[in-house]
Amino acid sequence: QVRFVESGGGRVQPGGSLRLSCTASGLTFSTYDITWYRQAPGKERELVAFISKSGITRNYAVSMKGRFTISRDNAKNTAYLQMASRKPDDTAHYFCNPDPPRTTYWGQGTEVTVSS
Repeated sequence: QVRFVESGGGRVQPGGSLRLSCTASGLTFSTYDITWYRQAPGKERELVAFISKSGITRNYAVSMKGRFTISRDNAKNTAYLQMASRKPDDTAHYFCNPDPPRTTYWGQGTEVTVSS
């Protein structure tokens, strides 16, 4: 059974940093491109960042570029999202999934709250 488990969320003050993790099991992680998504209360799910299988190609949503860094460690079956200079608008539930996303691979996500 394929599972994606997100972790590392919590409450952080504006301007603070946080690192999220996404650990996969049940598949060959290194053969999948990975994308981080987020969904804020009352809003649609949106793409945050993308990383290719090898980690060479990384793309970001415009509002996250320069503040977020996506990375991966294929030996650990884990992708990461380092978030700096957090803003209140970054408050959301964060998820990871292969690209393109598979319906049955969505995990529980991890909640991030940016508040003073």
